[in-house]
Amino acid sequence: QVQLVESGGGSVQAGGSLRLSCAASGRTFSDITMGWFRQAPGQEREFVGAITWGSIRSYEDSVKSRFAISRDNTENTVYLQMNSLKPEDTAVYYCAAYVYSGGFRPRIREYEYEYWGQGTQVTVSS
Repeated sequence: QVQLVESGGGSVQAGGSLRLSCAASGRTFSDITMGWFRQAPGQEREFVGAITWGSIRSYEDSVKSRFAISRDNTENTVYLQMNSLKPEDTAVYYCAAYVYSGGFRPRIREYEYEYWGQGTQVTVSS
């Protein structure tokens, strides 16, 4: 089992920045690929980005130039740096993980992630 705990959400004005953190425990961190998803009110949860142990990253197109994922393998923590935030980024952001079983790039589909955090709210006002 992998336990994930997010932190760092909050409210910010458009154009501002936030950094989310997700601390993982319960399994060797090098075994797991970490991802971020978000769910806006009335919408389905969507992929934001992900990062492998070796720091190979994937991003959803709308955030690619504004968000950056990183991981600290000594602290078992993954980060989502969000810059130039827009009101449409408002959502609950979820940290997720799966045990690596092959492949070069991280997976992007929700059903492929085995473990989930509780979510943290990000609100961007115009």
